[in-house]
Amino acid sequence: MTAAAPTAAAGATDAAHPAGPPTTTIRNPVLPGFHPDPSILRVGGDYYIATSTFEWLPGVTLHHSTDLVGWRPLGGALSETRLLDLVGAPDSGGVWAPCLSWTDGLFHLVYSDVKSLAGAYKDVHNYVVTAPTPQGPWSDPAPLPGHGFDPSLFHDDGPDGDGRSWLLWLEWDHRPGGNPFSGILLQEYDRAARRVTGPVHRIFAGTELGCTEGPHLYRHDGWYYLLTAEGGTSWGHAVTVARSRSLAGPYEADPAGPLLTSAGRPELALQKAGHGSLVETPDGEWYLAHLASRPLTPLGACVLGRETALQRITWTAGGWPRLAHGGSAPALETPAPRAARPGPAPVAAPAPVPAGAEQAPAGPAGFGTDRPGPEWMTLRRHPDPSWLALRDGRLLLRGDESPASRHRQSLLARRCQDTGFTFDVTVAAAPVSARQAAGLVHLYNTELWHYLHLSWDEALGRVLRVGVCDRGRYSEPAAPVAVGAGRLRLRLSVAGAAARFAWAPADTGHRPREIGPELDAARLSDDYATVGDEATGHYTGWGFTGAFVGVSAQDLTGARLRAEFSAPIYRPAGPPTGPRPGSGRRP
Repeated sequence: MTAAAPTAAAGATDAAHPAGPPTTTIRNPVLPGFHPDPSILRVGGDYYIATSTFEWLPGVTLHHSTDLVGWRPLGGALSETRLLDLVGAPDSGGVWAPCLSWTDGLFHLVYSDVKSLAGAYKDVHNYVVTAPTPQGPWSDPAPLPGHGFDPSLFHDDGPDGDGRSWLLWLEWDHRPGGNPFSGILLQEYDRAARRVTGPVHRIFAGTELGCTEGPHLYRHDGWYYLLTAEGGTSWGHAVTVARSRSLAGPYEADPAGPLLTSAGRPELALQKAGHGSLVETPDGEWYLAHLASRPLTPLGACVLGRETALQRITWTAGGWPRLAHGGSAPALETPAPRAARPGPAPVAAPAPVPAGAEQAPAGPAGFGTDRPGPEWMTLRRHPDPSWLALRDGRLLLRGDESPASRHRQSLLARRCQDTGFTFDVTVAAAPVSARQAAGLVHLYNTELWHYLHLSWDEALGRVLRVGVCDRGRYSEPAAPVAVGAGRLRLRLSVAGAAARFAWAPADTGHRPREIGPELDAARLSDDYATVGDEATGHYTGWGFTGAFVGVSAQDLTGARLRAEFSAPIYRPAGPPTGPRPGSGRRP
C-alpha cells in the first residue's frame, strides 16, 4: 500500500479507538506556501510528504514528521541532472504530482517531467527512482508510460496482498471533440525489471465533475479504494473516492459525492481543496493530505500558491471514508493522532533585530554552508560551482541570462509563506554596463516578477532600478537612483496585494528608504498567471506554482558579473499565516 508500510493495525477504523481528547491539534496548512499535490507516506513511525516542484530545483520537495503536527524540511530528492534536467522547461512545466511509496526496504518515487503543456498536447516523460532513505542515494530513473501524467505506484503488500506492484496514471487525449482526461489506467509494474508488464486496464472514467487525475490506490477491509483529483485545480477542485472488490475494477464512485471540496463555499479560508492522498497511523487512524489555497479576498488572488493541509478521516459503517468533522469542506484545524509523539526539532527562527541595525543571517548559515539550505531553490538548473558558490553563509552568483530566460538564470529563491512579510538581503556588485544587474527578486515565473537591482547608467554611474514584468511586458515604474559605491541593504515588504521595495547603504544603520511605487503582488499568483478561455478549454499559460523571493544576477555582456549576497532575512509580518515547516507545534 502506498499509504503506510508496515501497519500494526491494518483494517482498523476510527471506531475501534475509545473516545478521548487528542493530544494536539493539526493546524492547516501544515506546509504553507507553494507545496502542491501532496503524496503522504508512513514507514514505521515516520511520516513523509512529497510535493510538486514544477520548474524549481531540487525536484520533489520532501518533509518528515513523527506526529503529523510538526514537519521538518528535507530538501529535494531530484538534485542532480541525471535525475532531472529542467533547462528550457516551460513555466509550470517540469515536475508534476509525485508519488512516494515504500516496499522491499526501498522508497519508490514516481514523477512526471512535463516538457510542454499549453494547447492540446502534453509532452510528458514519466519516471521512477528508488533509494534506501529519503535522502538517497536515488537510482537512475527508469522510464514509465508517457501518454499521460500523475503516475503513482500501488504495492499490494498488505495482509491479503500478493506483493505485486501496479502503476496508475491519467491518460491524456489531445484529439478535438472528446474528453482530454480520458481515464485512469492501471498496469502491473515489475520491480525487479523496473518496467511495466502485462495488459493495460482502464479502471475509472471519473464522475460528472470531470478533469479526473491524480490517482492513488489503497486496500482497506477487502476493498480497493481509488482516490482521484477532479473538477480542475481551481475553485471547483475536489477529492473523489471510488472502490472495487477487484483491483482492475469496475470501480463504483462514492454515491455521497466528493470526499473533500471547497466548491461553492467562497467564505471558506481554504479554497481549491483537492488532489489528496491517504495515510494510516500505527494505531489505525486515517488522515487525508490535500492541497488548498488561501486567497487574499474571497475567490481572489492566491499569491502563496497551492499549499498542503491535513484532515482526519473516519469510516462509515458502509465502508466509505468521511471527514471526521463532517461534511466535505476542509477545516483549518483537525485533531492530531491520539498517540502523537513530539515532532521534529524546531528550526531556529531569526533573533529579533533592533530597528535600524544591520541584520544578521537567517540562522547561522544564511544561504547555507557547502550547498543551499533546504528552504532555497534554483530555477531550472542545479547549483554548480560555475555560477553559484557559498562561503560562510555568503552567496556568490555569477551573472548569466535574463529574468525572462527559461534556460540559465543565476537565481536562488525561497517560497513566500505568508501574505505579509519582509525580506532583507545585502548585495555587493560592481556593474559597468546596463546589461549587468544583481539584486532582490520577487517572482512567480519568467513573465511575472518584480526586481530591485543594481545596474549601471551612462549618466549616473551605479544605480538601483525597479523592474516589473507583467505577462511578459517589461517596464520600470521609477527613475533610476544613483547609489555610488559600496554594499547595499535591499528590502521587499509585502502586505497582502501591496509590495514595496526599499534600500539603504549597508553597515550605516540608516533606515531603508522606499524606491518606486507600490506594486501589485496579486499579479504573482496562480490565478493571474493562468491565461486562457475557460469556455473553449484553450489555455496559453498556466499558473501552478506560487510566489518566491530571493536574489538574482544577470550579465548579458558575457563577462559574468560577480555578485555577492549576505545576511538574508525572511520575517513574517504579524502572526504567522500558517505553521512553519520544521517549526514543530505552533503556539
